[in-house]
Amino acid sequence: MKTESTNERYSSESGIMSNELMKVLIDNYRQNQMNAINKTMGIEDANSIWFDLPKLKNFIALMENEAHKIDPECTPEDLGIRFYYAAYPKMENWGIMESHPVSPEYSGRHTLVMIPTLKKELEGEVFNCDFHTLQIKKRKSPNLALTARGQEPPGELGENSGILSPPGNSRGMF
Repeated sequence: MKTESTNERYSSESGIMSNELMKVLIDNYRQNQMNAINKTMGIEDANSIWFDLPKLKNFIALMENEAHKIDPECTPEDLGIRFYYAAYPKMENWGIMESHPVSPEYSGRHTLVMIPTLKKELEGEVFNCDFHTLQIKKRKSPNLALTARGQEPPGELGENSGILSPPGNSRGMF
């Protein structure tokens, strides 16, 4: 499906923010949502996640390759990434993390999971469909890929291998 690039169509509204606005938005989160989470759950939850550039580029390249397997006509403008808020399991359920090597100090903290999307038209409406959604329809399989590392077979394409802070070092952050 050929569509216009969001960046080209809204070049005057690129989404680029001033440092001052970014700081206000981050502080709003920390003073409201993060404080509520920490107080309610009795933890010091993460307030950021960092991904190195090679990991992001590799994820995007893999996403593009898998998208072309699903729809050989797709263009870069048809692709996107949906960021899901997620939470690591508590220590008593940490066993589910066996296939995904993450430090147990992340237990109970929130994280982000990146899932690739592909634009599809359904009943005259354009949707940004998660790859796992497309794979489920294609394979009739309940295979959700919320913790895959991006190296799994199609249908299990997602990324969640960033570094949380806290517990990581917060030097260099807003």
